[in-house]
Amino acid sequence: MKTRIELIYEDPFVVVVNKPAGVLSIPDRFDSGKPNLQAILQEAYGKIWTVHRLDRETSGVILFARTEEAHKNLNDQFEARTVDKIYVALTDGNIYNDEGVMDKSIAPHPSQAGKMMTSSHGKQALTLYRVVERFRSFTLAEANIKTGRTHQVRVHFQSIGHPLAVDPLYGKREALSVSEIKVRNFNLGKFEEEKPLMSRVTLHAAKLSFDHPDTGVRMTVEAPLHKDFQAILNQLRKWGK
Repeated sequence: MKTRIELIYEDPFVVVVNKPAGVLSIPDRFDSGKPNLQAILQEAYGKIWTVHRLDRETSGVILFARTEEAHKNLNDQFEARTVDKIYVALTDGNIYNDEGVMDKSIAPHPSQAGKMMTSSHGKQALTLYRVVERFRSFTLAEANIKTGRTHQVRVHFQSIGHPLAVDPLYGKREALSVSEIKVRNFNLGKFEEEKPLMSRVTLHAAKLSFDHPDTGVRMTVEAPLHKDFQAILNQLRKWGK
């Protein structure tokens, strides 16, 4: 079955899509058979260049270059940290401050492969956040990442005691169901099995701002939330205030 990709913007220099959760940004060196955006887009556009990446389970806006010159220009912007990358994150618990700065270096975990941690010996990482909406047991926040470290948003929110609501690596859940939101008067039939609303990290790359590599005009592209994330918010607004 072909992976359906939502196109946000395209021109002769760039292509921007809303990445589905579960799809790799680029080929996996250990398993080339998994679907990845680079291969899918190259089928449609021919040669394209990777500018940045999103984790497999993270959805949202991702940018690719369609020419070598555009690729170099965009890479320079990312290195100079002039690109704004805004994520939406649903976190555990109530974040006390309405906004804040998480300026903590990040390094690989010494004993768990694939996991990261805050460490004074790591690479500098900076995340600015603001609270968007509060619920009884969760907080919806925006994170503006000024660096691009592996798992940066997930690690930084964990470091202040508020990991993502769903994050088996850094949090306490592999999935989130209605029963955790509608605590009172929740009834499930005797022979029914509850299906989770969301079973991947509660993180979405919502907005990306950059200078167009050909015209130099500042552009902002946005990716709407996917159905699973929107379903959680609908339930929280109904039952979780």
